[in-house]
Amino acid sequence: MSVDVLIAEDELSILDSLDFILRRAGWNIESVTNGEDALDRVRQTRPRVVVLDVMLPRLSGFDVLKQLRADPATRTLPILILTARGRQQDRRIAEELGADAFVTKPYSNAEVVRAVAQLLGEDAGSA
Repeated sequence: MSVDVLIAEDELSILDSLDFILRRAGWNIESVTNGEDALDRVRQTRPRVVVLDVMLPRLSGFDVLKQLRADPATRTLPILILTARGRQQDRRIAEELGADAFVTKPYSNAEVVRAVAQLLGEDAGSA
């Protein structure tokens, strides 16, 4: 089974919520809780989109994003960054590193589904 979305999030309540809403939208999901595992899973599963938290243990989301953009095999992989409310600096850094989309925590379920659908080139209503 192919992986549509890889979620990299270390807060288990947020991870569970993202997993639930994205599965309910019809996508195949894998998840990890740190940056090193995120890089490993991207290389192993070749997801269609990565949902990447900025604050991850081992490697930050920014470090993961930087490495994915530096690798020709993952340079164009769509990446959605989760940022904490009020952290405009996070958004600016993520843009400079090549993130494709942003969702600010706390987020609405519909906002996340819309962003992922857009990155997948799908209609959020049909997801």
